[in-house]
Amino acid sequence: MKTSVWTLLLFLLIPAWVWGQETAAIQRLDAVTGKQISIASLLKQKALVLVFHSLDCPFSNMYEGRIKNLKSTFQNQGIDFVLITPDSGNDFSAQQTLKNYVDNSGVNMNYLIDEELLLVKKWGITKVPEVIVLAKGEKDLQIVYRGAIDNNPQAEAAVSEKYLERALNQFLRGEKPSPAQIRATGCNVKTF
Repeated sequence: MKTSVWTLLLFLLIPAWVWGQETAAIQRLDAVTGKQISIASLLKQKALVLVFHSLDCPFSNMYEGRIKNLKSTFQNQGIDFVLITPDSGNDFSAQQTLKNYVDNSGVNMNYLIDEELLLVKKWGITKVPEVIVLAKGEKDLQIVYRGAIDNNPQAEAAVSEKYLERALNQFLRGEKPSPAQIRATGCNVKTF
């Protein structure tokens, strides 16, 4: 009985700790530099696009060129980009694999490892790729857009709705992105 109470208490306290922790203070291991980096330190300009990504997901691979193009288009307008993987261990070989991907693919951005799925659970990320756009708020970082990059992961030429691009343009004009959330399509994130 005592074990059941402690187990229940543990399951109730962990989510409370995750939700209570300010986003700006959360640190993750960057596979590129090998150092712990806070989310706040990556937001150097107006906004930060977190792209939840997996090397094992074919949908992530289909979006590689689009992610590079979006970064190229928006980084000079005050938007920073970072990749986050929810499915990689913290060991040296996993870090090296991610670093090699960044070096060889030309994505040229930080690649954070969300080993304990802290960010995935905090924001309820269910798919890769899925994006979160963060901007500075009054007390903490705030989400200004979350969800899909566009409406056709398999055929870039057939894309008719560029959700992330539209949201970033609206944000840069001082408008609230509308819609602020679009359900992402991709590989399921395992949260167990």
